[in-house]
Amino acid sequence: MKIHASDQAAVIAFLSRPSAYEERVAGASGGRVDRVETHVSIVFLFGERAYKLKRAVRYPYLDFSTPERRRACCEAEVAVNQRTAPELYLGVVPITQEPDEGLALGGAGPPVDWVVEMVRFDETTLFDRMADRGELRRRLMEYLAEQIARFHAAAEPRPNRDNVAGLQESIAHNAESFAAFASGTLDSGRVDRLMSRSRDALEQLKPLLQARRKAGRVRHCHGDLHLRNICLVEGQPVLFDAIEFSPTFAEIDTFYDLAFLLMDLDSRHLRRLAGVVLNRYLDVAADEDAHALLPLFLSLRAQIRSHVSAAAAKHQSDPGQSEKHRQDAERYFALATRCLSPPPPRLVAVGGLSGTGKSRLARALAPDLGATPGARIVRTDVVRKRLAGVPMFERLDREFYSKAMTERTYRTCYEQVRRVLESGHAAIMDAVFAQYDQRQAVAALAREAGVPFQGFWLEAAPEILEARIRDRGRNVSDATVGVLREQLTYDLGSIDWLRIDNSGQRKQTLKTALLALGVGKDANETLPILP
Repeated sequence: MKIHASDQAAVIAFLSRPSAYEERVAGASGGRVDRVETHVSIVFLFGERAYKLKRAVRYPYLDFSTPERRRACCEAEVAVNQRTAPELYLGVVPITQEPDEGLALGGAGPPVDWVVEMVRFDETTLFDRMADRGELRRRLMEYLAEQIARFHAAAEPRPNRDNVAGLQESIAHNAESFAAFASGTLDSGRVDRLMSRSRDALEQLKPLLQARRKAGRVRHCHGDLHLRNICLVEGQPVLFDAIEFSPTFAEIDTFYDLAFLLMDLDSRHLRRLAGVVLNRYLDVAADEDAHALLPLFLSLRAQIRSHVSAAAAKHQSDPGQSEKHRQDAERYFALATRCLSPPPPRLVAVGGLSGTGKSRLARALAPDLGATPGARIVRTDVVRKRLAGVPMFERLDREFYSKAMTERTYRTCYEQVRRVLESGHAAIMDAVFAQYDQRQAVAALAREAGVPFQGFWLEAAPEILEARIRDRGRNVSDATVGVLREQLTYDLGSIDWLRIDNSGQRKQTLKTALLALGVGKDANETLPILP
């Protein structure tokens, strides 16, 4: 039977049979073909290969309606994903009509459709599945944040891409998609109000967005950077399935790219990990003007997941799966609404000698402070490395710890904190704060910004501090036991911050700090402490 180019049902049936892969996949006899379906594609999994077929669909934001369009998008998909996952993306293969009127994968006959050929990876390493199993850890997410920052730094700038117009178009696409797919799932009045608030927020952010475009922050990004599009290959995070079908979605502000991942983590009740990603990314990317964009960017990303879930609910033949997607649409919509009403900012300072646990406490406190996904942690150890022009984990010579360099480091940190507070975001400054004037200066930042301030001074016995420093692994701090012993001779002056003995259980230290901040009645009510 001759297959018409518009008849995808025959192509899907063909790719669902193991015999389709006999000429291309080792060990193709026997076995079964697994399928992963979304509203825009079907991935056929067989043996060591995966074949992605784009559905013959048209939405406000994409058009796969003809074989020619699907071929072009397949080729674009391979090109954009070889930037981050060259080991996974092999090429584009035609589905051909053979002389016997059957179909073949990469045969000699005329093409009727096209698929992306990929190396099959272990699906248990998809980050969304790892999140469901509670297997995402702080160190892994720090590595991921560093990798994303490097990818953005290397991505091709798009100085002529109007990011404001792109976001306006995204809001319009969201509104169209809600109208097309969310009827019966979401109240139209709620949708209209959310769209109106999104447009108002974008109007206020225009000057900042335009300045970021001129500064090179608009680049050819991933565009769909959520947990389901990240996996582990040989133990390392790999970004795949980047957007190929729309420059509006892919040529964007780098922080808008990151916002999808932050939103995805937060929506899964992994705000602490979202904060880890945010802070490590900003430490590497030195993108300190981005905080004001978070409420809108996070909301827009949640809006996309909401209407995509609504569309998926309509395409599912399984009633149970359809209901799950409907609930997801509602959950993401509620998150999108909340993100546009962030809580007010505040400033916390965490001081103490080396080894007292300042950075650990800062990480533990951050998710409970301010807007999603929590406070920006400004750390002198990180800023000093940036000013010195060296990678974060490269040890500095003693000359970079001179009085002049230390004063410059603190001044830079104060300025970063000021900018974070002015953006409406909460901040934590993590530093030794050995001098009275340093402690007074950070408190003054809060008074100037008109936000609450709380200082914590951590203490522990010298032998405990020495043991902690010796046990450190991958740590940005250059402090040694010798440095600590020198610090122990300092005249610290009057300390009017809350002094906390951090010799014992970290959970008790967190509880004391939370009570002082009025956040929760007990540390048990907060998210778990990350090591």
